[in-house]
Amino acid sequence: MSDAGGVREPRQLSIACGDDAALAGKLFAPDGAPRAAIVIHGATAVPCRYYESFARWLSGSRNAAVLIYDYRDYGSSASVPPARAKATMAVWGVDDQDAALAFLCREYPDTPIEVIGHSMGGMFLAFHRHAARVRQLTAVASGPAHWTRHPARFTPAVVAFWFAFGPLLTAMFGYMPGRRIGLGADVPAGVYWQWRRWCITRGFHRVDWGRKLPHPDLTSVRCPVRAIAVADDAMMPPAVVRDLGQLYPFARMENRVISPREAGCDRIGHLRVFSERCRAVWPVIAGGDAMQLAEPH
Repeated sequence: MSDAGGVREPRQLSIACGDDAALAGKLFAPDGAPRAAIVIHGATAVPCRYYESFARWLSGSRNAAVLIYDYRDYGSSASVPPARAKATMAVWGVDDQDAALAFLCREYPDTPIEVIGHSMGGMFLAFHRHAARVRQLTAVASGPAHWTRHPARFTPAVVAFWFAFGPLLTAMFGYMPGRRIGLGADVPAGVYWQWRRWCITRGFHRVDWGRKLPHPDLTSVRCPVRAIAVADDAMMPPAVVRDLGQLYPFARMENRVISPREAGCDRIGHLRVFSERCRAVWPVIAGGDAMQLAEPH
């Protein structure tokens, strides 16, 4: 059955990821043969259901197959309570994102492949086996964050999250109890500790290359990388998003800043850009005006 716009009802998926994990996801596809296949890598602690409206719209507007999914030990992919979860951010960014991209490449071997990454979702392409097949990466609110690079008004919350109640609560509960503190979702302890390590260290995940992370193949990402920032994003300010090019030195970088006024709302912040209230700027993310509006890095 198709919904309005010529997009079939999503196909429920279970994507094998290594020997002991499976990623629950959905694949939206147009009625006819897709002109592109796109995987959406989500942000930390954001379930894939948040991206459903955008994915459905994207499938229809771009005539594309669009894959969304949850990382292991989280959301619809969770198989154990959060205190028993073993996932790390490295596993989410390298193994899980790689598995989702590989699935799309197998499913659509002759179709152009694109990636849309939200926050952490845009920072790992150089670690993936099929990176060279990707014809475009659109990274939204992604960049090598550091706790000192937020606006002053946001600093107290950052200090508390990384140096006070964040470590304390994670140690107490055995996971980051995001639901209790308004983060929106609980996060496995391994994800929180590695996330913290990268955000309090210059260079973000570079500190773990060859350690907790493999060495990335930086030469594998030569496609255009569209770095889209949000003007009022205190968590990932535009200046940080502009530095995403440090992780993709061989790519052709394009930079774009979205404002709340463009979206027709008072504020966007770090997470709202994929919500229905910001639908007015979805064409920018989809790439419809990228060549006219993007600025060279």
